[in-house]
Amino acid sequence: MRQVVQAAGGGDVRVVETPVPALQATQVLVETAATIVSAGTERAVTTLASSGLVAKARARPDLVRKVAEKARADGLGEAVRSVRDRLASELPLGYSGAGRVVEVGAAVDGIRVGDLVATGGAGWANHAEFQAVPGLLCARVPDGVPPADAAFVTIGAIALHGLRLAEVGPGAKVVVVGLGLVGQLAARIAMASGCDVAGIDLADLPLTAAAASGVRALRESGGTTTTAVREWSRGRGADAVLICTAGRSGDPVMRATEFARDRGQLVVVGDVPLGLARAPFYEKELVLRFARSYGPGRYERGYEEWGVDYPAGQIRWTEGRNQEAVLDLLAAGRLAVADLVTHRFPIEQAPAAYELVTTRREPYLAIRFDYPAQHSSDGVAAAASGNDHDPRGNAWGLGRRVRLAASRFGSPAGRRGDRVGWIGAGAFSGSVLLPAFRAAGFECFVGVASASGRSARAFADRHGFQRAAASVDELLDDDDIDVVVIATPHSTHARLAAAALERGRHVWCEKPLALDLIELEMVERAAAGGGVLMVGFNRRFSPAAIEARRRLAERDGPLSVVYRVAGGPVPDDHWYADRAEGGRLLGEVCHFVDTCAALAGSRVEAAVTMPGRAGEALLAEDLAVALRHADGSLSTIAYSSARPRVCRKEAVEALAGRRHLRIDDFRELIVDGSSVWKGSQDKGHHAAAAAFLRMCRGGAANVTAELIASSRATLAAAESIGRSVPIPPGVPAALASGLVTVPDARTADADSGSGRSAAVAGPEGSRTG
Repeated sequence: MRQVVQAAGGGDVRVVETPVPALQATQVLVETAATIVSAGTERAVTTLASSGLVAKARARPDLVRKVAEKARADGLGEAVRSVRDRLASELPLGYSGAGRVVEVGAAVDGIRVGDLVATGGAGWANHAEFQAVPGLLCARVPDGVPPADAAFVTIGAIALHGLRLAEVGPGAKVVVVGLGLVGQLAARIAMASGCDVAGIDLADLPLTAAAASGVRALRESGGTTTTAVREWSRGRGADAVLICTAGRSGDPVMRATEFARDRGQLVVVGDVPLGLARAPFYEKELVLRFARSYGPGRYERGYEEWGVDYPAGQIRWTEGRNQEAVLDLLAAGRLAVADLVTHRFPIEQAPAAYELVTTRREPYLAIRFDYPAQHSSDGVAAAASGNDHDPRGNAWGLGRRVRLAASRFGSPAGRRGDRVGWIGAGAFSGSVLLPAFRAAGFECFVGVASASGRSARAFADRHGFQRAAASVDELLDDDDIDVVVIATPHSTHARLAAAALERGRHVWCEKPLALDLIELEMVERAAAGGGVLMVGFNRRFSPAAIEARRRLAERDGPLSVVYRVAGGPVPDDHWYADRAEGGRLLGEVCHFVDTCAALAGSRVEAAVTMPGRAGEALLAEDLAVALRHADGSLSTIAYSSARPRVCRKEAVEALAGRRHLRIDDFRELIVDGSSVWKGSQDKGHHAAAAAFLRMCRGGAANVTAELIASSRATLAAAESIGRSVPIPPGVPAALASGLVTVPDARTADADSGSGRSAAVAGPEGSRTG
């Protein structure tokens, strides 16, 4: 499909070919009929992308702080690589459109294939021939409303939400400052609601369009305009002022204070800076509010990504219901939008539209992209069926696909072991993992698949892959691929790893391998077919850890390890807070469990976790994990969300008899007071990839069993939360209450039958198979 993108590092807007996006259970796949360019928002995106690094830093100081924190934690080199990879990525443009539904996610209600829907949401409702949009941001279009009009709905919802915040009704006097597209819609919706509206702007075209719709159009000219507003409002001033302009000056906000009545409402809808003086607000006791896009639900993962709606009795006007309200106004003929379209472009000519927006060589209001229908709904649904989703809400799932026997693809032993297929196109893949694979000796990079499709194509172009796969299944079924790398969200790892192993591939799966015991056993069964399985537990391959293991090989007693981690704080919307992704314990502490097992040279036979009191136990930001190894060694992992400026992220201290070792953030190894290895930070990514290549070619010891044992130990640590006794790895929760240790995880599996009856704490609490 064709999609409009802007390179984050600058350059021209382009139309590129990308795979159709994969569909999550809470989403709807839409074949686009029309989209509207929101010139102010999209001009800001393209302008920032094209600006230099200094300008980017000034505009986004929050991102500068993140880069600085990453440099302190992971080193300057890795921070620079991460920034370069981000700048090389492409930004999708657009957020308001309409089209026909061709596929519906399993968790979406009220929408059917064939429905005409209005779509919204930056990152979803893009200028693209197909959109995978959250179901709560798709509104069914009433009969009689054409797709070209329905494409305005999300931009109209922005205007409507601003009006709702103004708390006005029939007869109210409303001033709209800035008569661009959002301002025009705000003025028209206000009039449709019974308000008397005056609009203020500097340019002829917006004033003419506003006047034609019934707005009292006033050219901004200082005191004369203020006097006109006072006269129009019978000397009182406006009940509400909507500030719909955008720019670098805060003057519009201060001008709005002159238009408002005593105790009037000022609502900032556009992107304007603030340079406020106290006196006008104090003297009139004005209320200043900021509209957050389309309404309640915006930027909330629970609503937009997970499909959890607000009850109408609690929040009547969510962003989705605002979309519906705009559609109802269009259907009733109380809102007209067609006359606002000043320019139309077919999607392939999108760069010309953005040149118009950037240069402003001629006046415009609404710019519409048209998409010729190229497929029937049935044909598109069939073509998109490779993007299978499963009912757990996972775009990477293989839920509807019949699994194929590994024998169809040949024996793993007969494969070259170096032709790579990549699933997942995130920043870590490009800045850390892929360079490690290249350095290790992997040379043939065949294909990439990602949930969005767009990121797969960009990743393939940027990193020299032969192609972007249309779907995960297409990549897994490609018999030109020997090795599959899985660098996707954590909740997808086990199913993708098992699917690749069943197809006879060798698999590198980023940590964690699984989020519950059932998933882990599924992967183990798939790995029994002979394919090599490597988990991204890279720290055991670091120079510091390897030398430490060599020094500890001659110890004369059990080992005592203390592993301290300063993980640092993360924002509330980080995946650590998403129970579907396993939180910090399952998602990151697994790294340190494996490192402790590697240092001890002994599997973990029991584990117990003590989470901090804040938040959900499994998602705790601070926790302590105690491990007992089969040889009697003990390990303690102290994980903290703190990140003091003078504190490096990780420190490992080990004691055994007269021997003392300390690993300082994988930059130095000190043994008995003497530095025996020192260098730039090396967490073992390159060495792990090299070991994997040797394993694929049969030239290195296979450590799969050790990595699976560490995964099992981490799951045991999660299962122990809230219990008073350590839980041995692999022991079903039903048996755990009276059982402290078990000789071997395999014995535990045998005692519990198939092992699938275990209730294991996972991302959604306790699961029973």
